[in-house]
Amino acid sequence: MHQLACKPDYFFADTTTPACALPSRRRALGLAAALGAVLLAGGAASAAGFPERAVTVVVPYAPAGGVDIVTRLVTTPMAEFLGQSIVVENKPGGGTNIGMAAVARSAPNGYTLLTASNTLTTNKALYSKLSFDPATDLIPVGRIGEAPLVVVVNAKSPYKSLAELIAAGKAKPGALSYGTAGVGSSGHMASALLEKAGQFKGVHIPYKGGSTAVTDLLGGRLDFMAINPLEVAGHVNSGNLRALAVLNKNGSRLLPQVPTARSLGVDVQATVWWGLVAPKGTPETVIQTLNAALNKALTTPAVTQTLADMGATPLGGTPAQFGSFIQAETRELGDVIRAADIRAD
Repeated sequence: MHQLACKPDYFFADTTTPACALPSRRRALGLAAALGAVLLAGGAASAAGFPERAVTVVVPYAPAGGVDIVTRLVTTPMAEFLGQSIVVENKPGGGTNIGMAAVARSAPNGYTLLTASNTLTTNKALYSKLSFDPATDLIPVGRIGEAPLVVVVNAKSPYKSLAELIAAGKAKPGALSYGTAGVGSSGHMASALLEKAGQFKGVHIPYKGGSTAVTDLLGGRLDFMAINPLEVAGHVNSGNLRALAVLNKNGSRLLPQVPTARSLGVDVQATVWWGLVAPKGTPETVIQTLNAALNKALTTPAVTQTLADMGATPLGGTPAQFGSFIQAETRELGDVIRAADIRAD
């Protein structure tokens, strides 16, 4: 049988013997090592040159909502700093699980990100079956900002203060009803934290959106709500709703006259927050590049003024700081969810 001549097309780095002349097993191992080196070099070069094309940020909510607005606000200057366009893609549904799962399954290269909010820290406890783990499959890039929640009642409500509302809840468990934008929503978690701190139990009425719940509160069909001040400041200022307390330590820019729950002796910290996360395994250099662009974006006048108009505060910071916040929120809210046996599925 005629045997083909061995042509020295290339050599391994540790030998002057042509690759084709090596024993088959050694040749296979050498080829694998060479391929691995090429892939590693390509990955390093890609990370070093990031970004080389458009970045996609997934918003797990419908367009024109708060998370969508905040995302488009900060990604506009981010794109300028990065020198590449940023495409915002809305993937609503499944209590934000559809969008979160899509990003968790994406290639960990920095070109697909998620605007995370409160559900990142609650859904693992709320849903018994998830196709991803929010705690490990998504890693922090940086915080965007936060807005406080406020406890409001109808203007005709007999409860003139937070203390009176809590006293009524203690006196007759289950007598107070509160509305939220849905099971596991920020308003639901804030109300659950208020129940825990005030040691009372109300009746949760979930709605398909906060505006419908506000309508029922205005109509006297609910006793109270914990909600973003942006959604009710107009009703408070017009005298249709009464604000009892802001559920953070610094108060609300939109309702500066309203005291914080902590100043009233009720230890509750509840906010709506936003941040960017990436798939697990995204290179650290890419994370740092994205984080730097986000922090720069948060200092631009257009971003700071718009967030202020929304009653929100820009935060920024390092990925590690955001990661610590996520872990603390996940622990606290997970305990509240399990203790109250709250389920979303």
